[in-house]
Amino acid sequence: MKIKRREYKKRDKEEILEELTDLQKRVTLESDTETPFKNEYNDNDEEGIYVDLYTGEPLFSSKDKYDAGCGWPSFTKPINLNNIGEKEDTSRNRIRTEVISKDSDSHLGHVFEDGPEDKGGLRYCINSASMHFIPKDKLEEEGYAEYLKLFK
Repeated sequence: MKIKRREYKKRDKEEILEELTDLQKRVTLESDTETPFKNEYNDNDEEGIYVDLYTGEPLFSSKDKYDAGCGWPSFTKPINLNNIGEKEDTSRNRIRTEVISKDSDSHLGHVFEDGPEDKGGLRYCINSASMHFIPKDKLEEEGYAEYLKLFK
């Protein structure tokens, strides 16, 4: 199902920084990683979408979330590939692919090629601290009514 990409405005950085926790700032701005298994959305089984903290841009759907056993929320694909960017990450003496939110350029996590084969083989391993979750029953109220289609 293709959902039309709409423009999301990046809010004033100073205003956003006042709202974020220290962990959210470290993860999104400094490419830090939160503690595995001890983060907000790893065990979240509720239906809804995950959006960028800075712009509100929809990133991932609970329909594509699965338990990879790694300790972080894992998804087989983003809602829209146009909302995600990738960068080479050579930190920690490894070569990995960093995943960023395209519009805000904030760090989300990494993508690996060890995901479920029947879903394309990718695993988007994403920090909870880089996203905000909007439950299915709040999508319309929060301005994301077009994403209710994902849950029919």
